[in-house]
Amino acid sequence: MTEAVLYITLFLALFFQIFALLTFLSRDARMRRDKQRIESNFPHVAVIVPCYNEETTIGGTVESLLTLDYPSDKLDIFLINDGSKDGTAAVMDTYTTHPQITVIHKENGGKHTGLNIGIERTAAEFVGCLDADSFVHPGALKEVLAHFDDPRVAAVTASMTVHEPKNILQRMQFAEYLAGVALRHIFAAVNGLYVTPGPFSFYRKSVFQEVGGFRYGHQTEDMEMAMRLQKHGYKIENAPRAQVFTQAPRTVWALVKQRTRWTSGFMRNSYDYRGLMLNPKYSVLGLMVMPLAVLAIASGLALFVLFLVDTARFMARIITTQGDVPWTHSLTLAFPQFDWFYLPITGLFLLGIIGVAIVVVTLYIGKHISGTKRSIALDLAWYIAFYSFIAPLWLLRSTRDVILGYNRAWR
Repeated sequence: MTEAVLYITLFLALFFQIFALLTFLSRDARMRRDKQRIESNFPHVAVIVPCYNEETTIGGTVESLLTLDYPSDKLDIFLINDGSKDGTAAVMDTYTTHPQITVIHKENGGKHTGLNIGIERTAAEFVGCLDADSFVHPGALKEVLAHFDDPRVAAVTASMTVHEPKNILQRMQFAEYLAGVALRHIFAAVNGLYVTPGPFSFYRKSVFQEVGGFRYGHQTEDMEMAMRLQKHGYKIENAPRAQVFTQAPRTVWALVKQRTRWTSGFMRNSYDYRGLMLNPKYSVLGLMVMPLAVLAIASGLALFVLFLVDTARFMARIITTQGDVPWTHSLTLAFPQFDWFYLPITGLFLLGIIGVAIVVVTLYIGKHISGTKRSIALDLAWYIAFYSFIAPLWLLRSTRDVILGYNRAWR
């Protein structure tokens, strides 16, 4: 049973990975990578920064926006304090006299309410969002705006990586985010994006008049908005050289809580927008990206459960076999000798090796197109070594939450 599930999972993963690599080499993808950032006719833009208990990071976020390579008279910044209980309000108030910055304090109502207030208050042609724990590269805005050349493009996402990863867990996430950089670029070439991440995604403001503002979206308002845009027939683009950096969870528990919200949000929003799924009208998004994302969750859970079952059976056999053997002999340590000659070269093994190789290629594609300079060899090693052991924790937790109808707090 376990081997059959592994074969199916690896086949689907390889099919998806090969499709992604072929798309990366396509003419459309190359044109997007070669697109030059705007250097004239700068449109009026606004960046909205919704904040809740971000006193330690909001200052750095604002300073990164003020260093953007963009005419100051064409860039407005809205800081929305969503009822923070720490010192966020005091930090934000230090910017009240800045000519580009508008500070708004409101009662806590959720991130989507803060974004909508900013949208209502601005007359800008394009509206961007930036999480209060993220930082942007000075050239990011010009890169993003260059991808609004098609009037059917409603939103453009940036190239998001982890800001200064320090421990093993953050370095694992750094590698994961590089894979995300590559995949968002690839999906954009076939209009297959179903999320516009909070860090520096931009929207054509006129689109909100048609589709409406942000919604709660099961605490994943950026995912709900992206699916709504796709439902209305708009395109979502990606600017691979628009660098934005975000803070990554430092502990396993913090990571599991974050990914539980993301995964449960995806499952719930996918159900709300189930009309996109397997619908030829939505092309690659409906026929491949969303169905495979659902299958990835299901297969990850199935493999984890089968692993636990097989482990339990193995331990039961050991206990049964060793029942009549004295514990002093059972506990004797014997280190087996490894011989490459006896390495099992099976179809499953070869598929696994090919899958890992493609993952490595994908990560280096993300490194290349995002302009990341640092070496990622060790980050890649941590990713391959630990990701598959941690991911089942949030898959199980989010699936349980969805089945039981349980809604967790943001933090």
